[in-house]
Amino acid sequence: MTPAEAITFVRKHGIVLESANGQVPSLVQAITGDKISGSWWTHPRGKEIFQITRLVHESDQVLVCRLISGKVTLVHRRLWPALVRCAGHFRPEQIAQLVEQHTASGKHVTEAIPFPNWVPNDIATLASTLDEALALDTLKSIIQGDAHAT
Repeated sequence: MTPAEAITFVRKHGIVLESANGQVPSLVQAITGDKISGSWWTHPRGKEIFQITRLVHESDQVLVCRLISGKVTLVHRRLWPALVRCAGHFRPEQIAQLVEQHTASGKHVTEAIPFPNWVPNDIATLASTLDEALALDTLKSIIQGDAHAT
């Protein structure tokens, strides 16, 4: 899977877990084609997984947060208006944007950008026009696996 294909996968499903197992698809499972037990870091394709997931993280089409069960969750931009409209239904830490920083020593540090600081103006404007109940139903149906990806 290429990084572009990974972003297409996120767009198709709308909300995916990066590597955890849960009620939405897992990007790492899509990359490897099988379920991984334990850490993907030890998988034979670990370096490839790392490269692809980091490029997905850097995409302006994907929000990296901890929306589902505190696990790293990838939300495609097409769902950001619904997520923003329904922000009151989530804990602040669920919808904070996670951004990886590389320190001078080579460490990876994750910074959380609080909601709504990460929200682009066009998304905020669009979100304000949405019916909250419909937006919430959209998110719930995707998370519960009842929605068809568009």
